[in-house]
Amino acid sequence: MLYALGALLLIALIYGPSLWVRYILRKYSTTLDGMPGTGGELALHLKEQFKLDELVVEQAGDGENYYSPLENAVRLEPSVFNGKSLTAVATAAHEIGHAIQFTRNEPVSHLRSRYMPIALRLQKAGTYLMFALPIIGLVTKSPHIAGLTLLIGIGTMLVSVAMYAAILPEEYDASFNKALPILKKGQYIPEAYLPAVNTILKACAYTYVAAALTNVFSLWRWLRFLR
Repeated sequence: MLYALGALLLIALIYGPSLWVRYILRKYSTTLDGMPGTGGELALHLKEQFKLDELVVEQAGDGENYYSPLENAVRLEPSVFNGKSLTAVATAAHEIGHAIQFTRNEPVSHLRSRYMPIALRLQKAGTYLMFALPIIGLVTKSPHIAGLTLLIGIGTMLVSVAMYAAILPEEYDASFNKALPILKKGQYIPEAYLPAVNTILKACAYTYVAAALTNVFSLWRWLRFLR
């Protein structure tokens, strides 16, 4: 019984944040008639307001909402770019917040370049180890070696989560030092909706960490299958 409860708690800790992020973003994705513009229109308006002349704002594929510092581009999925919902407007403001960070060369904007490459390399290493596990098991015929490979694979993925967590100050700055004040000051959101927007911006901030935790869970499921 204790093992079952422990397993459920572990799954909740790993998968819970991702489910929460999806739930929040979906919950507030309903079109609001009183919204003055779409997420894409707001992003273009803020680009002009903050004189982000070189910034590219464009529509991307489903589930793709991000700022690319290398291309100086804000990309928003169709439901955000064309949507008139709290999620659309808050997400667009969050990504513009990142563009402002990098344009101003703020110290917090360097966290991504410092930790993101490490996180991505560790994720790749964990994935390679996952696929190599059956071969290692067949060649060595040693459960100890296979078990060690398993632990290293999971360990690298968990460390990658820590790297994404190190980027949280940047995400929080984009949400609460940039997007939220912009939305309040510009009165782009009716005051009654500000608590909901605060929650959406928190979900935006935790997107990377939640996705990294989900990858750990997916790796664990793959390894069980391979076993």
